[in-house]
Amino acid sequence: MSFKKLITLFITLLAWIVPVFAGEVPINFDTSLSEPSFNTSMTFYNPYELKKGEIVFNEASIKINAVNPTAYSNKSGSYFPGARGANQLVIYTGGYGVRTGTNEFGTEAIVEGNTVTELSGADSFIPQNGAVISGHGSAKNWINKNIKVGTKIYINSADNTVNAYTTSESFLFEASKKIDEAKSMVEYYKLKNSEYDGKVPNYYIKEAQDYLKKAEKDTVNIKKYSQLAIEAANTALKSVVPYKVNELKGVWVRPTELNDDEVEAAVKRIKKAGIDNVFIETYFHGRTIFPSKTMAGYGFIKQNEKFAGFDPLKSWIKYAHKNGIRVHVWFETFYVGNQRPEVNPENILAVKPQWANKTKRNYKLSAPTPSVSEHNGFFVDPANPEVHEFLEKLLTEIATSYKIDGINLDYIRYPQAVSVSDTNSWGYTDFARNEFKALYGKDPVDITLSDPLWMKWCEYRREKVTNFVSKIGALGRDHKIYVSAVIFPDRLAALTTKQQDWKTWSTRGLINGFTPLFLTCNAQTLNAQVTNVLNAKAPNTDLFAGLFVTFMGGSEEDLIRQIHETRKIDVKGVILFDYAHLDNKYVNALSARAFSSSSGDIVLKRIEGSASAASKSPVKAKKKRFWQR
Repeated sequence: MSFKKLITLFITLLAWIVPVFAGEVPINFDTSLSEPSFNTSMTFYNPYELKKGEIVFNEASIKINAVNPTAYSNKSGSYFPGARGANQLVIYTGGYGVRTGTNEFGTEAIVEGNTVTELSGADSFIPQNGAVISGHGSAKNWINKNIKVGTKIYINSADNTVNAYTTSESFLFEASKKIDEAKSMVEYYKLKNSEYDGKVPNYYIKEAQDYLKKAEKDTVNIKKYSQLAIEAANTALKSVVPYKVNELKGVWVRPTELNDDEVEAAVKRIKKAGIDNVFIETYFHGRTIFPSKTMAGYGFIKQNEKFAGFDPLKSWIKYAHKNGIRVHVWFETFYVGNQRPEVNPENILAVKPQWANKTKRNYKLSAPTPSVSEHNGFFVDPANPEVHEFLEKLLTEIATSYKIDGINLDYIRYPQAVSVSDTNSWGYTDFARNEFKALYGKDPVDITLSDPLWMKWCEYRREKVTNFVSKIGALGRDHKIYVSAVIFPDRLAALTTKQQDWKTWSTRGLINGFTPLFLTCNAQTLNAQVTNVLNAKAPNTDLFAGLFVTFMGGSEEDLIRQIHETRKIDVKGVILFDYAHLDNKYVNALSARAFSSSSGDIVLKRIEGSASAASKSPVKAKKKRFWQR
């Protein structure tokens, strides 16, 4: 590699490191330290002035920890995405970039002008004429308590505070916005299909409009009628998105059921939601949910202790198939849990300590290295052929002993590096070091980012993961089992911090589909992330959108919006993460129409309780399964 290319690579890495792994310090409005967009002439830097007759229902303020933070300005969050640390309140303006880059453990309010226009979960788009208020932990709780769509915002640069006012105008704004959203979605589907039935959503849109008019006229009851308008608009939204055939509707499930009756009840609930594919976590934390001959043969824990005497996989397959639901084995490939090996002599890394993955920083240590950014969990080495042999045997046992429909590979990568550096990088095991040195004449521990062999070391590790994907893809084809993989949608991050080259898996046609998790409640962010994957993958690789709304505690309207967004992009289906967080409100929203093949499930009913006529069920379309070409 030429010196010019190395310099280019180094600059590219720096450009990526700064926004992704930045940190935070208390806010400093010194213009010498600020981004160009730190302009107090922007609306949200000016005190909010109440309109005549405007009523304030809630007022709150909170200290700001950082504005447009970086690793250099804020050490508290230097290892966290978006440079947002624990329990911190952070402001992002247009000077920071396009998106916040934050993770799924917070919440965000998008401000345009001085008004909150949307609530999001993570990695939000930053409006050029506004800001994003982002919070984690206690700051997240403050946002959830004090900010809603329509809340008025004043950022006081003098005392470093965010001031939030929820007023009568806030309620009117939210009601109007949601009515317009529902109307727009109805028009979208009418244009897509001239036979689209918009009777139900239009009913509730009309109801919402009537309540909004009452709210505008009756200042005494403005909050009451605005809330009724919002509720009616939300109901309209949930009845807009039609059922779609030829679409996978799935959910990831970590089983907790301990007998057939509990499994059957869970399956029936899943079916009620309109879900037709379940992804059962079968191998996780280095344990199987079924009694495994392969695990026992290696001297590992034969079965997850909590399922002793019961075979959950067998039961889930039985009742799922009975209810027309396909079963995919969700498999934590190179991850073996966060229980330290010495706790149990039958732990995988207690029996096979040489399999443990290590960072360059800790390669001399005899004890395995936990991944601090991943629940302090332990990983096995993807370069070790013994690891490949074990995992392939385990998956073969599942494929030959159970009538499964799919295999879903998770943790099909190296552990996440907390920064793009050689010291924090993974894969420095005795086997990998010796093999690489035999191939290229240099021990990887002696290679830095500036070394011409660094890219070869990265390629070596990525190819080891790819080789295993290839093996399981072949296993799937041999047994007529659909093989998919959980991937990181940010391709650059997947390559640089996890050594996951999923584009190559796609272009080589190694497996059938991708099931990336999109860690956001925001429809716009979801659209951008899905589009990025679609543009990178080959046409013959199916894409299913993994939606994180339920796990993040988003609203049921957020979930419907995201399903609508995936329909616009036309992916092969959606998978919800996860069943443990699939509350009844989500089940009811899905079964209203989006996941229900019969609109007869929707009953027209006024928000205040006066009944109306029910809509008739259309003729059910014959379903075509997603794997049928």
